[in-house]
Amino acid sequence: MSETKLTAETYERLVAELEDLTTRGRVEIARQIEAARALGDLSENGDYHAAKDSQGKMESRVRQLQAMLGDAVIVESGVGEMGVVAPGVVVEIRYEGDTDTEKYFVGSIEERREGIGVVSPGSPLGRALIGRSPGDLVSYDAPSGTLTAQIVWVGS
Repeated sequence: MSETKLTAETYERLVAELEDLTTRGRVEIARQIEAARALGDLSENGDYHAAKDSQGKMESRVRQLQAMLGDAVIVESGVGEMGVVAPGVVVEIRYEGDTDTEKYFVGSIEERREGIGVVSPGSPLGRALIGRSPGDLVSYDAPSGTLTAQIVWVGS
């Protein structure tokens, strides 16, 4: 599996989420399952099935977090050559034929930036942006065809 680049803040948030799920989360789900079992016939017990479904989703998230954190590489926001798109930076682009711009954080989908979308460095757009600077035109293949955008700004 390839490495996952995360900022230190996101890494710490995901570690805390994993800890919460494997401690408090598992205890809470076990209580819900036990309470539902006490209601009787499990084949027609909606509470039991809902609790088991929640347990499955939680355990899936636990496995996802464990895999992600096991391959995590910490990157600092805005690190690297000034004005060059790299993981951990924010990039503003304008699509060809459009007057509006869009801002994206280049990094893991787990990164959360208010009002800013996230683009994975491994996605077609991310691969086109990495290593480029303001003023550069980038093109990439999208489901609707080839898209071209100009990099307007790069920062943290």
